[in-house]
Amino acid sequence: MNQIPVHVAIIMDGNGRWAQQRGLPRFYGHKEGISAVRRVVKASKQENIKYLTLYSFSTENWKRPKEEVEFLFSLMESQLREEMNSLHQENIRVRFAGRIQLLPEKLQTIISDTEKLTDANTGLNLTFAVNYGGRQEILDAIKRMLEENRNCLINEDTIRKFFYVPELPDVDLLIRTAGEQRLSNFLIWQSVYAEFYFTPVLWPDFSEHDFKQALEEFARRKRRFGGI
Repeated sequence: MNQIPVHVAIIMDGNGRWAQQRGLPRFYGHKEGISAVRRVVKASKQENIKYLTLYSFSTENWKRPKEEVEFLFSLMESQLREEMNSLHQENIRVRFAGRIQLLPEKLQTIISDTEKLTDANTGLNLTFAVNYGGRQEILDAIKRMLEENRNCLINEDTIRKFFYVPELPDVDLLIRTAGEQRLSNFLIWQSVYAEFYFTPVLWPDFSEHDFKQALEEFARRKRRFGGI
């Protein structure tokens, strides 16, 4: 491939359907989805992807049953606690984008610990979007910008400095699994010129081969950014 995306973002959809197709509670799909995360992180490192952002929990996901939301947060906490050291050893820099201050206290603590531990790493930049919404990110950025300096010059660069992860570049390739074809309030600012790749594969079944197929499709695209 002669064209490698710098920033790949993934909407990890289909955990619940994966479980329901097997007559299992939705929780099993979320647990199985962790394996797909590991596969994609591994493949991203192999393919020299610099930035990988995973949509883990949206601001709209609070509408789900309380038991499912609590399970998701517990799963995130336990997995981070279990894998933060191995992520560090693999030289992966981990970041979290979203309204983190509204998450359970224990989850906030392990998120902070993981970011501090991996802060100086120079390999893959792995971002988990947790309690994240694209519109909310823009609103929060403008609020923080005005709180800091009401007389500041408002342009794209100054607003971007106040995003949850300011150094996150624009998305080159956005992948969504499970057949849905919409953004769902994910990185709407950063995805203005993203190439979209939709696949019917449910997230727990998403393999390294599926990921590489998306990269191959991206390599065939002609990106003009409004030019000719």
